[in-house]
Amino acid sequence: MRKKSLLCIALSCALFLSGCGGSKSGGTSAAEENDTSVTTETETSGKAASDTALTKTAVNALAQIDMTRWQYEEETDVYWQTGIVYCGNPADETYENLGIFVPGAYLSGTQNGDGTYTCEVNLSGSAAGYTAETAPIVIPVETPGYMSMTPPAGYVSSTSSYTDAGFIYVYAGCRGRDAGAPAGVTDLKAAIRYIRYNADIIPGNTDRIFSFGMSGGGAQSALLGATGDSDLYTPYLDAIGAVSGVSDAVAGSMCWCPITNLDYASEAYEWNLGVTRTGFSEDIQGLSDAMAERFALYLNELNLKDENGNSLTLTVSEDGIYQAGSYYDYLKGVIETSLNHFLEDTAFPYTVAEGGRGGFGGPNGIGGPDGIGEPDSFGGPEDFGAPNDLGGKSPFPDEEAEGEFKDPAEKGKRNDRKTADLSTADGNIEYYEADGIDRNETSGGITLSGTYETVQDYIDALNAETTWVLYDEAANAATITSIADFVSAFKPASKNLGAFDALDASQGENVLFGYGDGVGAHFDATMAELLADSEYAAEFTEDLSRTDALGNSVEYRVDMYNPLYYLNDFYEGCGSSNVASYWRIRSGINQSDTALTTETNLALALENYGVDVDFETVWGQGHVEAERTGDSAANFIEWVRQCCR
Repeated sequence: MRKKSLLCIALSCALFLSGCGGSKSGGTSAAEENDTSVTTETETSGKAASDTALTKTAVNALAQIDMTRWQYEEETDVYWQTGIVYCGNPADETYENLGIFVPGAYLSGTQNGDGTYTCEVNLSGSAAGYTAETAPIVIPVETPGYMSMTPPAGYVSSTSSYTDAGFIYVYAGCRGRDAGAPAGVTDLKAAIRYIRYNADIIPGNTDRIFSFGMSGGGAQSALLGATGDSDLYTPYLDAIGAVSGVSDAVAGSMCWCPITNLDYASEAYEWNLGVTRTGFSEDIQGLSDAMAERFALYLNELNLKDENGNSLTLTVSEDGIYQAGSYYDYLKGVIETSLNHFLEDTAFPYTVAEGGRGGFGGPNGIGGPDGIGEPDSFGGPEDFGAPNDLGGKSPFPDEEAEGEFKDPAEKGKRNDRKTADLSTADGNIEYYEADGIDRNETSGGITLSGTYETVQDYIDALNAETTWVLYDEAANAATITSIADFVSAFKPASKNLGAFDALDASQGENVLFGYGDGVGAHFDATMAELLADSEYAAEFTEDLSRTDALGNSVEYRVDMYNPLYYLNDFYEGCGSSNVASYWRIRSGINQSDTALTTETNLALALENYGVDVDFETVWGQGHVEAERTGDSAANFIEWVRQCCR
């Protein structure tokens, strides 16, 4: 278990109190000067006694929602407000406000004569089986690539699917990665607190708050689910004047393709997708191999268990790096389950349609390989410098003495790389030209298009280059020969070495763990150790030794942004938060944005923690709101309904 210095945390809080959020010029704080709702005794909501942590025991200067300024959308029967500031000391007023959209049945409105309405809760109204006291509250996290989320300026028609289902839709803006972690999640937590702060005057059951998001949004949705009421966030919430005395936990978290576990995400990428790399110099290949081995050692420390309580571990193998063991078998089974669910769900003849199952690219046509616009907005390959060379310096200068990876081939590492089409002449990995999900089923050397008359025709297409799928027609079931064969065919690496912490600090996650100036900083302690004697050592050392404005280290902030920190006892934060009771995780198995281990380990950690997890990897789909069947929004709505029964 990793240990932190409690003294460091205490000092960081002291620095905050003395330098960021306390009184000005030795006088009264802004909160105390403006407060009109100081409470000396605990106040409890009269609307819903079961609402979580509905107590106001601290000074909260923030006004509650103005019930005299509702607007009404007649066509959808929805009352709504926007521009509601949810914290008392916003760091960026452009983002730190929210909109709320409420089914008309839950409010009784009186026209004010200027187009607005004065409303009060209607306890007798109902919508889709819910009442003002039982209605779930859903919060979207639309932050692909950990980008900012702009709050609504008016009525948002896309909310109608949720309000028609009887849900209350809270659309909160939040700061993005340019502000540095933990700004995004901090803002969303402040919005959740503010909704609870208003629970006695607005409809909705605050014990039924569900977040949902995709990619970086899926990650931040997962963080909302894992970090409820975590003390690590307290100084950051205090700094923006978030409501105190109420909970920021959620009941459920929906995560599509969550980009999480960033402390070992780059190492996981090399273990899982590194087999498809070609053209690396000996130095860079050695670094890739060492990162893959470090992931295996870390995985074994997690002591994850399957549904029968069996420990899942990786062991040394003759081919590849730690490509054996119970965890390897489990992950291979995840892939096979995904394929067999596809065969179960699919009627043949089957036509691969543009924009349909098997599409690559960003969610809903958003764009780049992580759904954030330009393909190289996570750090383009052209800016990588000498991507496959460490400037003539080996990352392992003492490798002969230490027995490290001077010649990876001597240890049977990374044999038979099959994706030269993904590499330039100098070995630099090219990025997919992303164009939303409007493309055919394409991955690596396999391109699937047109119509397949039978399952066997489809299997034959998968095996067009080499036989890696074995099909039992009588059972309509398939197996694969190895994870490496699957990855080579369907999940090739599309990010360069240091997939999340690039050697030139150009990835989006580098900016995320920067210091609010939009400039990337290194954060991967394992890479820093492996590069200790390289030309990159000084930059890694400098970045990992920096602290943010509140005096906290990057390790502290990486922990804040890692769900496993709160779920697995490898980390000291295990058990230190209120974890959501309900989880739904979906991921396109083709995506090369992160290793398959990412979402699998999140699901395993949650199951081991004892919470309900609905987990699927979807065959033939990439980095999208992947679903086995049906529509992602409709499926999410139905899942929330099931959770609330």
